[in-house]
Amino acid sequence: MRVVLAEDLALLRDGLTRLLEAFDFQVVAAVDNGPALLPALLEHRPDVAVVDVRLPPTFTDEGLQAAIEARQKVPGLPVLVLSQHVEPLYARELLTDRAGGVGYLLKDRVANVAQFVDAVRRVAGGGTAMDPEVVSQLLARRSSPLSGLTVREREVLSLMAEGRSNGAIAAKLFVGEKAVSKHISSIFTKLDLPPSDDDHRRVLAVLTYLNA
Repeated sequence: MRVVLAEDLALLRDGLTRLLEAFDFQVVAAVDNGPALLPALLEHRPDVAVVDVRLPPTFTDEGLQAAIEARQKVPGLPVLVLSQHVEPLYARELLTDRAGGVGYLLKDRVANVAQFVDAVRRVAGGGTAMDPEVVSQLLARRSSPLSGLTVREREVLSLMAEGRSNGAIAAKLFVGEKAVSKHISSIFTKLDLPPSDDDHRRVLAVLTYLNA
């Protein structure tokens, strides 16, 4: 079973590589930064990717973003996130695309080797492996009116809140204005803001964002 591993800590990366290989996994690539992860996933198309959320250069969410983008390009690519942190927004997008095996485990809650290896195999086989704390945090945020927005839609809404025009948003995100208009239309729909002669939907959407 072929694995791509992304972990910035050298000792942990080496330890995970040795552990996986001891259980008959083949680690075809082990990267230590975000920019290297996506090319590795697209080149090797592994049976499963084991990915840390926070990777260099910014140590924010490069690993998770690369995993989401890889699944968009290779639908069904199994991904197991192994992290010290829960990133609810990106985690929700990863877990709700309904394409292939997926898992999200917190490093300090992986009780033993057998549990971890079972999770890797389960995700590779198209199943799920979820840490209870991750599930708890995701459920706690479901009541947010913004919970149904995609990552890109939240980026667009954030720029709308800064007072940027569609053209400025398009330039900032390196997309066309038509794409921005589609995102904004989707935002209005998801926030239940139908067309109205009396209400300015753009302002209402921004108010919803700021209140949330």
